[in-house]
Amino acid sequence: MKVAVISLFPELVRGAAAYGVTGRAIDKSRVTLVCSTPREFTTDNYQTVDDRPYGGGPGMVLKVEPMAAAIRAAKENMPAGSRVIFLSPQGRLFDQAVAKQLAALPGLVLVAGRYEGFDERLLEAFADDELSLGDFVISGGELASAVVIDAVVRLLPGVLGDELSAEQDSFSDGLLDCPHYTRPEEVEGRRVPQVLLEGNHAAIRRWRLKEALGRTWRRRPDLLRQRALSDEEARLLDEYKDEHRDLDRPKSAKPG
Repeated sequence: MKVAVISLFPELVRGAAAYGVTGRAIDKSRVTLVCSTPREFTTDNYQTVDDRPYGGGPGMVLKVEPMAAAIRAAKENMPAGSRVIFLSPQGRLFDQAVAKQLAALPGLVLVAGRYEGFDERLLEAFADDELSLGDFVISGGELASAVVIDAVVRLLPGVLGDELSAEQDSFSDGLLDCPHYTRPEEVEGRRVPQVLLEGNHAAIRRWRLKEALGRTWRRRPDLLRQRALSDEEARLLDEYKDEHRDLDRPKSAKPG
């Protein structure tokens, strides 16, 4: 996959991408990352990339000309079928399902905003999609771009050492992940669940699924409301509820 990021501060993206899974994928040429800035495409001595908004108001808006030139230049070097995605508070929510969709593409052009955002004409002319990390405000789209890159790259074939790792991550099947443990067996009186020590793979699979269902029910009940439970999952969730009747449910949870 080839990923191009257009940003006023490309070093933020390069720095974040240099470590961990993404860094190793780049080193092994599984991913090509190219970062550029619209300042490279300005024509004035001050490398101006923003201006005051029409109609008045606070803040500055990213100008069309340098941003458009940067996007066109990035697109010229991308494989066919690549998509231009703006990181924007107005975008659809980025989640694991969207990450899987993007991982199937040959390339991405991620456009990171700053200040009050983009001139709307940029979106009209170039945006194949707009993505948001959630209902909160950050200073720019660079960190959001880095998050999207990390989530997508780990889904690419051959990137993770164990291909099952991505399949078992939280949200990969619409559930939170189950609890995990490693040595030693006991720490300050807290022991590893016995089922994980006995080597019964069928029992371990059942325990992990039940814990994932229960954790999702307690912490993110909205995910369960979007999911059609299998007969086994429904039975395991009922077992979990019976086993944890002494625990208070989260206030945000609804009966079900």
